Amino acid sequence: MDPEDANTPTTQLLTLLNVSALKSRKRMRDTEESESGPHEKLNKRKPNKFNAEPECEAGPSELPTRGPKEPRTTRTIQQVKPFPNATDPYEQHFGPKPHTLTDSNMISVDQKNWTSKREKIGKLTAVASLLPEDHAPLPKKLAKKTAVQSDLLSILSAHLDLYHPAITLEHHQCIREAIALHTVDHITKIRRRVHKNTQRISHAKSTSSEPPEDVQDQGFTRPSVLVLLPFRSSALAWLNALTVHTPSFQIENHARFLREYGLPLDAVDKLATAPPGSYPADHVEMFKGNVDDSFRVGVKMTKKSVKLFADFYSCDLILASPLGLRMSIEKEKSADFLSSVEILVVDQTNALAMQNWDHVQFVLSYLNKLPKESHDADFSRIKPWYLDGHSAYLRQSILISPFEMPETRSIYNTSLKNVAGKVRVEKTWSALQIPEGIDQTFLTFDCSNPKDEADKRFSYFTTQLLPKILKSAVQSANTIVFIPSSFDFIRVPFTVLSEYSSNQDISRARQEFFSGKNERFHFYRRYKIRGIRNILFYGPPMHPQFFSEFLGYPFLDDGVDPSDVTCRIVGCQYDWFKLERILGSKGVKEVFGEVR
Repeated sequence: MDPEDANTPTTQLLTLLNVSALKSRKRMRDTEESESGPHEKLNKRKPNKFNAEPECEAGPSELPTRGPKEPRTTRTIQQVKPFPNATDPYEQHFGPKPHTLTDSNMISVDQKNWTSKREKIGKLTAVASLLPEDHAPLPKKLAKKTAVQSDLLSILSAHLDLYHPAITLEHHQCIREAIALHTVDHITKIRRRVHKNTQRISHAKSTSSEPPEDVQDQGFTRPSVLVLLPFRSSALAWLNALTVHTPSFQIENHARFLREYGLPLDAVDKLATAPPGSYPADHVEMFKGNVDDSFRVGVKMTKKSVKLFADFYSCDLILASPLGLRMSIEKEKSADFLSSVEILVVDQTNALAMQNWDHVQFVLSYLNKLPKESHDADFSRIKPWYLDGHSAYLRQSILISPFEMPETRSIYNTSLKNVAGKVRVEKTWSALQIPEGIDQTFLTFDCSNPKDEADKRFSYFTTQLLPKILKSAVQSANTIVFIPSSFDFIRVPFTVLSEYSSNQDISRARQEFFSGKNERFHFYRRYKIRGIRNILFYGPPMHPQFFSEFLGYPFLDDGVDPSDVTCRIVGCQYDWFKLERILGSKGVKEVFGEVR
């Protein structure tokens, strides 16, 4: 066999079916030996009978009751009628035969043949990217709603991909709750349909009738929702958002979750208890609580309970950090539990970028792949598009961030394949307000290839800008250099501060100028440094508030005049997103023109 043929979806699927069949025959032999009597072994393992839905027990009103045969039969037939509703948006997108999952649509997605148009969705300004074959305009796909949460729900209920890089601090919680409501609704519809089809199959067996054929309601594995988060405190906030919509549910292992994902009872959160104004509001919101960045937890939802710390292969939703999930995948050497994810949520992408974006890309690379093992799946109930390896064309992805980043835009442009389409929210930025009188200069360098950007920036800084600064008696003293990238800051030849700096290094560097500071260091520590008179941005900061904060540090000292402060910003056209948040949407066009 050609080695390349061994990696095709068809070959992988046939391998899974063969392995599953062998396991089934082995269980049948074990059962026969157990029934024969003399050949029974004392240490023989008991066979595990496959049950499509062991954990979703029917409520009292749905179970057949003892009594006369005629009323019981009539009542049962009424309850096991076909469940799918053709008008339900869930059925239209995630049903066994989605009408949008056509060969032409998948080819258009692979060729990135999107038709983009700017639309107004309530109060949101967004760019909708639909396939050329999709002639229905976006407004007809969405329900007419106006509130912030409703605007999002109208997009999510149409099962479009959503990239929202304009989340404000005030709206983050309500947006999180809206997305959580969407995921709970999605899981509920899956479990309801699986349970109903299980009843139909059981009824067919009990009446010796033909089993129903339209019971394709599952993926290879059970987890259908994946939420990637930066910190344990974020997972705690997400659990609260999920349980807001299930107030009558019992939460199993809740005390353990609060103990492991919250702070110890005797711990004092200095950010949450600090007087208002002591720390920036965004810093408090980001780092209050437990900020451990290695975690993963499965959440299983049944009719009346939410079970935390469920096994990945028996849960419905996974809350995890990219690092925690990567460690689990590398340890188990398997990511089969990600094979059937239908909704992906990546929250606080700005914080994930400050950790290690490679972990995010690692996890995304394992989504919707054919599993290596069957995991006791009932292949007769797996949706056809899973078996065909087309689940990535139906997965709904939701990316949430307070601002645009090249990393997330790249995922939006290249990795999101939803045939239903995708929506990117736009924001018009205003220029930052800075103290008047500061000598502020933007320095640009030519770069035509993004791959050469780092080297050309370093060359411009070391050969043209830095020698001029060191020759100046004024600018070479009390100067701080802000370096956004961790890869760049190790190349700069002077004292640097990063998130890994010790307290002694920090104290020494705060007393010595000329010094450099890494954006990650400021993201985690948010120190206020006195004595600054000259600020040099090796590149624009990713977080716009950092720019304002640094230009305000010189005025922590008394008697400082704005004319005594200088600011230099090095940038190129590939810093468009960052400079837009500093100069404003109109100001950045004046510097670089209309072409990005």
